[in-house]
Amino acid sequence: MNLDTRSRSRKRRATALPLAALALAVSLSVQAAPAPAAVTVAPLPTRLDQLLRNFTRAHPSIPGVALAVRTPTLSWAGAAGVADRASRKPLTAGAGFRIASVTKTFTAAAILRLVEDGRLALNDPIRQHLSPATLALLRRGGYNVDRIRIKHLLQHTSGLYDYAGDPAFQTLVVSHPHHHWTRAEQVRFAMKHGKPLAQPGAVFHYSDTGYVLLGEILERRTGGSLATAYRTLLHFNQLGLVNTYLETLEPKPPHANQRAHQYLDTIDTAGFDPSFDLYGGGGLVSTVDDLARFYRALLGGHVLKNPATLRTMLGKPRSTYPRDLAMGIFTESIGQTDCWHHDGFWGTTVLHCPRSNATVAITVNQASDVDAAIHQLDAAVLRLVNRT
Repeated sequence: MNLDTRSRSRKRRATALPLAALALAVSLSVQAAPAPAAVTVAPLPTRLDQLLRNFTRAHPSIPGVALAVRTPTLSWAGAAGVADRASRKPLTAGAGFRIASVTKTFTAAAILRLVEDGRLALNDPIRQHLSPATLALLRRGGYNVDRIRIKHLLQHTSGLYDYAGDPAFQTLVVSHPHHHWTRAEQVRFAMKHGKPLAQPGAVFHYSDTGYVLLGEILERRTGGSLATAYRTLLHFNQLGLVNTYLETLEPKPPHANQRAHQYLDTIDTAGFDPSFDLYGGGGLVSTVDDLARFYRALLGGHVLKNPATLRTMLGKPRSTYPRDLAMGIFTESIGQTDCWHHDGFWGTTVLHCPRSNATVAITVNQASDVDAAIHQLDAAVLRLVNRT
C-alpha cells in the first residue's frame, strides 16, 4: 500500500473533474441555491448539517466527516458518518484526529516566534542549531550544513530528500505498524535512500525531513520538549486549544475525546505507532474546531507578535521564486476566493479566506483518494457561507 496519496506540495492540482464528480458538486451545492421568496431558507447550521449527510452518502468509502466553520457571526462544528467501521459508533465534531502535515503550520509559527524573541534568525545556518549527531548524519548524506538556512527548512527549499515520500519508508510503516521510529532514524533513512535534490534555496521540494529538523531546533532552542514548545510559544491555553496535543510525547488532555479511527483504504490505522509522523512534520492530534480556532488566530494576527512576522510567514502569494515562498502554509483558490491552507495526509484540511473572513476545517477518516472529494466539500461550504 502506497502511503503517498497526499499532494506533496499540499497545493491541490487543478484537474478536470469527471462527470460523476461534477454531478456530486452540483448535489453538494444545491442547498446554497437562492430560495424563492415564498420559501423559508433553513439556517446555515442546518444546511451545513445536511451538506455533511449528503457527503457521506455520496462517498461510501469515507466512514465519516467532521467540519468546523468560523466567521464573525458563526462558530459551528458538526459531523456525519461513523468514527469506527467495526463498532459503527457515530462520529462527533469533537473527535480527535491525527492531523499529520497540518502540524507544519504549528511548527513554522513556533519557529517564527523564536525569531521574534531573538533566539534564532531565519538566515542562521542549521549548523548553529542542530545536535552534533544530527549534523554528522547530514554531512555523511552529502549536505552542506553551513549553506542550509532555517528559512530553507521552512520554505521546503533546503534540497533535503523527503524520507516520508519514499515508497520504501511507506512500505515499512504499513508492514511494521508498531515500530517506534526515532527522529534520528528518519533522518538516517533520508540520508541512506536519497541524495541532495538541489542547492539550498534554489528549488521547492516538499520535505518532511526539513520539518523534523525544525522540531529538533525547537527543542534545543527552548530547552524543553517539542510539546512544551508548541504550548508555550503558540499560547495553546489562551487560544483555547484544549483538544490539541502531541500524541505519546505528552499526556492526552483530560477533557479531550478519543481519536476517531483513521483508515488507509481498508486498513484501520488506529493502532499504528504515531512515531512514523511525529517530530514536527506531523504528530499533533486535534479537532476541527481547534484547527479552525488556531488558523483564525494565526491569520488574524493573534499568534505572532509582529504583523511583519506574519507577512514573512505568508511570503508572496503565487510566488514562483523560492525566496518569496510561504512558511508552513500555502495558498489555494476556491472558486473566486483565495485562501490560506494546509492539508494533512489522513484527509484533513484547514482554510482561512481573508476576503470572506471565513475559516473552515475539514477532516475525513480516510486517507485514500479523497483529495477531489474534500476539494468539492470545502468549495460547497464556502458557497454556503458566502451566500449567508
